[in-house]
Amino acid sequence: MRSHLSHCFWLLVALCFLYRRAAAAPRLPVRAVNLGGWLVTEGWILPSLFDGIPNKDLLLVSVQSDGSVVATATSPGKSETFRLVRNAGKDRMQIMAPNGLFLQANKDSTVTADYGKSTSWGDDDPSVFAVTRVTGLQGEYQICNGYGTAKATPILKNHWSTYIVEDDFRFISKSGLTAVRIPVGWWIASDPSPPAPYVEGSLQTLDKAFKWAEEYNLGVIIDLHAAPGSQNPFEHSASKDGSQDWGTSAANIAQTVQVIDFLASRYAASPSLLAVELLNEPLAPGASLESLKTYYRDGYNAVRKHSSEAYVIMSNRLSSPDPTELLEFAGGLSRTVIDVHYYVLFNSMFDTFTVQQNIDFIKTNYSSALSTVTKQNGPLTFVGEWVAEWQVPNATKEELQMLANAQMDVYGKATFGWAYWTLKNVNNHWSMEWMIKNGYISLKN
Repeated sequence: MRSHLSHCFWLLVALCFLYRRAAAAPRLPVRAVNLGGWLVTEGWILPSLFDGIPNKDLLLVSVQSDGSVVATATSPGKSETFRLVRNAGKDRMQIMAPNGLFLQANKDSTVTADYGKSTSWGDDDPSVFAVTRVTGLQGEYQICNGYGTAKATPILKNHWSTYIVEDDFRFISKSGLTAVRIPVGWWIASDPSPPAPYVEGSLQTLDKAFKWAEEYNLGVIIDLHAAPGSQNPFEHSASKDGSQDWGTSAANIAQTVQVIDFLASRYAASPSLLAVELLNEPLAPGASLESLKTYYRDGYNAVRKHSSEAYVIMSNRLSSPDPTELLEFAGGLSRTVIDVHYYVLFNSMFDTFTVQQNIDFIKTNYSSALSTVTKQNGPLTFVGEWVAEWQVPNATKEELQMLANAQMDVYGKATFGWAYWTLKNVNNHWSMEWMIKNGYISLKN
């Protein structure tokens, strides 16, 4: 009798586990929301994060008595005053330090103020710097570098613990959404000792997110939003200066695969793990198709090493002339998804569109584009980012409802589903929370 009861007990436990796993895995297509600006900083989403940085970007650079160059000063002084000497074309410059010598880049990757020779402005001169003007970047690199580790750590930990909380997951589930797409940065795999200037703590926050997702039966899409070297020059890839260096070497690709392996290993057992997105918005031509396919295959294998069930999402390249370039490749693998992002923004042609022109573009152009990548025997399709925002001035609530509904109707045909960008934002229309609470978006149908 005792043995029989014991067997019944363990059978009940097993059934409960299976029920929990089944309940936590949403049916496709999903209706999801991005948790943007949480674990990967984007200043435009919450500008106040940068309020404590005097110039909103970087610390002041200064020269120490031994000629070394550091970025630790918080107020300008003599040692932070440099003279810029430009060439005739003004596309190159030398930087003269307060000691009368020029800064030079050394072979050991340090910069020192100890170069006193004349220059011909050639590439072989370590004191000559190319001038590229980059403004407006407010990403993870800038916030960590701008505050410095000591200050950035408590600021970001407070942000992570207050910006998205358990009650948000409750709201997401109650509103009729079935999944969350969570952007993460590559440094999360090195937590609690990430490389400078990044700070520790985001991994523990992601752990909490999975716990909350399990509690409220939400699927989780882990999205590698920022890869080492940056897969595009934008702040959301944590580009340090607008450069794009991801995928330019085998070592870089291998490093990125290690991040995916770490994440898949850590969360494969969670009933809420729905998918791993290998990379967000790689930009062509900097991210070559050859490098991307190499990485996607290795990243896919890294996920499959730990999970046969999790979907593997592969983002299309931004600015690629061929939206179908990954279909055959991804179609040869199991449980794969192609991610496309559709906005009626970020292109000058939308600047003068009327309400009806925007709606028509979505129902015609984006509907056709989605059909082009949605094949019966191919990978699933996912509109991983969209928003009910446009360039129409003074749009009414009814017009914005039309915009949201048109997109949900069209993107609802994506076989994997869609995800709104983003849950919270100081710009109301970019905040799905605000849009739902104020009646602009309804998911109760």
